Amino acid sequence: MEETSLRKRREDEKSIQSIEHKTTNLQKELGLFSGICIIVGTIIGSGIFISPKSVLSNMEAVGPCLIVWAACGILATLGALCFAELGTMITKSGGEYPYLMEAFGPIPAYLFSWTSLFVIKPSSFAIICLSFSEYVSAPFYSGCNPPQVVIKLLAAAAILLITTVNALSVRLGSYVQNVFTATKMVIVVVIIISGIVLLAQGNTRNFENSFEGTKLSLGAIGLAFYNGLWAYDGWNQLNYITEELRNPFRNLPLAIIIGIPLVTGCYILMNVSYFTVMTATELLQSQAVAVTFGDRVLYPASWVVPLFVAFSTLGAANGTCFTAGRLVYVAGREGHMLKVLSYVSVKRLTPAPAIIFYGIIAIIYIIPGDINSLVNYFSFAAWLFYGLTIFGLVVMRFTRKELKRPIKVPIFIPILVTLLSVFLVLAPIISQPAWEYLYCVLFMLSGLIFYFLFVYYKFGWAQKISSKYQLRDCFAVSKVRQARHPVASSVPILPGPSHHRVLRS
Repeated sequence: MEETSLRKRREDEKSIQSIEHKTTNLQKELGLFSGICIIVGTIIGSGIFISPKSVLSNMEAVGPCLIVWAACGILATLGALCFAELGTMITKSGGEYPYLMEAFGPIPAYLFSWTSLFVIKPSSFAIICLSFSEYVSAPFYSGCNPPQVVIKLLAAAAILLITTVNALSVRLGSYVQNVFTATKMVIVVVIIISGIVLLAQGNTRNFENSFEGTKLSLGAIGLAFYNGLWAYDGWNQLNYITEELRNPFRNLPLAIIIGIPLVTGCYILMNVSYFTVMTATELLQSQAVAVTFGDRVLYPASWVVPLFVAFSTLGAANGTCFTAGRLVYVAGREGHMLKVLSYVSVKRLTPAPAIIFYGIIAIIYIIPGDINSLVNYFSFAAWLFYGLTIFGLVVMRFTRKELKRPIKVPIFIPILVTLLSVFLVLAPIISQPAWEYLYCVLFMLSGLIFYFLFVYYKFGWAQKISSKYQLRDCFAVSKVRQARHPVASSVPILPGPSHHRVLRS
């Protein structure tokens, strides 16, 4: 009996070691083509279906509108190249967090983590689900705008559906993502090809005098960029998989230089397609631009457009929920949030509490907000930290000269992107101040309270709020191990940030 139990214990230890080896050593299986596909698939989502109207409303003419779309693509490309240098110089995971930690210390890094949890990720999820509800409801309210109550209820239902799918199964969430990504590219190709055919037939009337009536201001340009850059959000996502790229020092910059301009070309062609069948006034009056395009070009099969756009937006929302739920989970595990958020379901192996928490915050955002105000809210926070991160690259050129830089961009690029980020953050506030900017700043600064209570000073009464969950963690993990490995369960499990918490359901 003793010999059998010892043999089982050794097998358990070997299996644990093999699992640890697989999880800590990622395989370099992604080539250049895969990197380009990831960039294109991540960026193209709901933005191109909702932003054209907002960009045009700020630019007031077709010509400047198309220029903004091209300029947003250039800015995203330059920003991604800066992030490529950061990602190969500081190889830690966590996005902007380790870059800000190395450049400026723990407080800016923590504020980024806090802002991502409470502002950037949930508002992005809310925007995408509101876009979904607008496109789903538009065919049922032909000739008029759908009631706001209907839009918000549909958006809340989409959030509940997506959080449920991701909380129930990782495999189900990834399967949904794959299907919706394919449908997304189908509708993009259909709109572009239709536009090219219409242009070849001579439908160029709406491009005549395309700069007439332009009235530009710094605030209007800033807001136009906010909406355009929302459609490009995800340009920095390739940094998260640098360890899995083959020959990353070559393929990472090449994937950026090819992938983002490819997306830019798609966006410009889609806007051109819209203008082949709609004047600027008609586009501004349209509740759902792609639906109006489908009604005029694809009838009687125009129902395909809202259906596929709905799939596209659901796919984008699902991807956002999948990744952001893990961000909340890691924050809980590392002690930056309540430990209950680091629980993992035993049966389903998903960070269910983190995903549910994320969905609740997103629903709170859709109650008072609309798409335009949430885009401004999101873009203000996102570009504040994008700019700060890229400014950190400039700072580390002088303060961290010893760091190896396999990819090194000319220094004028991060300086230019930093200055443009400052413009994007300040211009709308100065020329067109709005409440959402104040709310955003207050949310970000409120993170300092949590930081000093729970992370820096670790006051006893504050720690009790979180530590009581930690004791339950130990008990739950011990019970699970006892059920699965009766012999190995004699080894005590101590609480700590490196252990996964476990839920019974």
